[in-house]
Amino acid sequence: QVQLVESGGGLVQAGGSLRLSCVASGSIFSLNRMGWYRQAPGDQRELVASITSTDSTNYADSVKGRFTISRDNAKNTVYLQMNSLKPEDTAVYFCDAVFQTYYGTLQRYWGQGTQVTVSS
Repeated sequence: QVQLVESGGGLVQAGGSLRLSCVASGSIFSLNRMGWYRQAPGDQRELVASITSTDSTNYADSVKGRFTISRDNAKNTVYLQMNSLKPEDTAVYFCDAVFQTYYGTLQRYWGQGTQVTVSS
């Protein structure tokens, strides 16, 4: 069984910062790509940022220069540092992970989500 557990969400004023964490645990042989997505009410889930096992990163245009994704492979953890937050960043943030199992297969799991609310 594999679990992804997010933390760090909350309520912050516009211009503030939050740091999200996502810890992966369970039958994981190696973590490949990890990412953060978000979904606002009535909207589709969208990619915020992703990071590969070689630390290559990708960001949505709307967060470039404000958000930074990073990972700690020893802790199976991915982080999202969010600065200069805007009300339009309000959403439920989900992490996902693509990983190789001990059986050699690739799987993708999602976390349960953490709410981020930015007040104006």
